Amino acid sequence: MHVHFIIHEDFEAPGAYEQWAKMHQHTISYSRVYLGQPLPDKIDKIDMLIIMGGPQSPATTKKECPHFDSLAEQAVISTAIKLQKIVIGVCLGSQLIGEALGAYFEHSPEKEIGKFPITLTEAGKRNPLFSHFGDSLAVGHWHNDMPGLTQDAKIIAYSEGCPRQIIAYGKLVYGFQCHMELTHEVVEKLIAHSQNDLNQAAKYRFVDTEDKLRSHDYSKMNYKLFVFLDKLTQLYLSSTSN
Repeated sequence: MHVHFIIHEDFEAPGAYEQWAKMHQHTISYSRVYLGQPLPDKIDKIDMLIIMGGPQSPATTKKECPHFDSLAEQAVISTAIKLQKIVIGVCLGSQLIGEALGAYFEHSPEKEIGKFPITLTEAGKRNPLFSHFGDSLAVGHWHNDMPGLTQDAKIIAYSEGCPRQIIAYGKLVYGFQCHMELTHEVVEKLIAHSQNDLNQAAKYRFVDTEDKLRSHDYSKMNYKLFVFLDKLTQLYLSSTSN
């Protein structure tokens, strides 16, 4: 398996997604766009495309952020989907998937930073890729926006603060507004770049303090993510072998 990451900022690290890829000894490549690295051009050689988060939005222009090209990333995503590759978007990445498929992102009803439960919908409970999640699962969050919905999209999970936490855009295409990849190392990087929000934690219903963020156990949700990725990989391999 060849896993390719598009990473927008050094503090929006792939965390548990990268741990999983290394654990399985998959081939890993990167487009660290904040370092000027190019987007992938041989998408047919990639099996899994993972687009990470960032402080940008799909509407951010190159004038506003010179290293972020929203339309170029959407083109890569569209090609990967057409080639029937696995495509996973995290936070901004999930919004870019929706945009690539013609569904515009929206602002989330609540800002969420911390670890809070998501609840599976009936569609989520019926999807075997999420059968190990149970009815509810506490996961990481760090966002203001949420992905758009296509006509065929199915909401897999929601939270009290955001109605679109996990979205199935296709059998191999998933958007995660939530951050199941968070580790303590990644959280420390995010804390360092989120002081304005964290200093105002008391104003928000779903924003943890720095101490609370550091106290959370992220290992259980990481494991749930690993199992999801294992299942999705098996589905992909079975579809390519037919």
